[in-house]
Amino acid sequence: MNYNDLFPNKKPLIGCIHLLSLPGSPEYSGEMKNILKQALIETEIFKSHKVDGLIIENFRDMPFYPDQVPVETVAAMTVVTNEIKKVFKGPIGVNVLRNDAKAAMVISSACKVQFIRVNVHIGTAVTDQGIIEGRAYETLRLRKSLNSDVLIFADVAVKHASPLGNRSIMDETKDLTERGLADAIIVTGSHTGGEASPKEINIIKQNTALPVIIGSGITPDNLNKYFSLVDGFIVGSFFKSDGIAKNLVEKSRVKRFMEQFRLQVN
Repeated sequence: MNYNDLFPNKKPLIGCIHLLSLPGSPEYSGEMKNILKQALIETEIFKSHKVDGLIIENFRDMPFYPDQVPVETVAAMTVVTNEIKKVFKGPIGVNVLRNDAKAAMVISSACKVQFIRVNVHIGTAVTDQGIIEGRAYETLRLRKSLNSDVLIFADVAVKHASPLGNRSIMDETKDLTERGLADAIIVTGSHTGGEASPKEINIIKQNTALPVIIGSGITPDNLNKYFSLVDGFIVGSFFKSDGIAKNLVEKSRVKRFMEQFRLQVN
């Protein structure tokens, strides 16, 4: 399987299912059923507006573990992912924040969904969780041992972080492609909801043959500027009430975005 097999549309739009706070996290409500209910409500909204794919994230579990999350997080995300898969028939991905690629790979393989997102796949980044080291060597070997075909979408110069050392985005892109064996590359702004740099996107495209996806900051107003530059989009913040990432998905905002998106596609 590769990216083009996964998404029939040439430039897919992936919506984010930002889960309510999961068991064990500081803001957990104590009701797993509420987490599942909200996730399925948002899944139905995305499904009704024909979003191409979904990515499921433990977005409200802050402050995040830097790497390995506890078993209760893995269990909860597995349950929710499996239920979403029953409703949404397009490609589904998993991102276990902040950087538990092994958990994401296990969840995705067990639920037979199609891809994971890894914020720091190679190299080392200074983040709000401290120093995070990429573990591509573990993630790829785990995928092999599971006999899994789950794809790896890896961030380059990920948001809310800075590379440790003088690493250019050109070097990171080449290493993700040639040494990290990623299946697609994600580019973002510096923070959640921040716009990516067109200049950086051009550098990335010049240094990889992999699909390049914008992972933050896309709105109906700037979609035209970015549409020709990349191979896909992950949208989170704009779909939320008032465009604020921590809010819930608002149907009218999804409708507005998808109407503009279809104009670009057609």
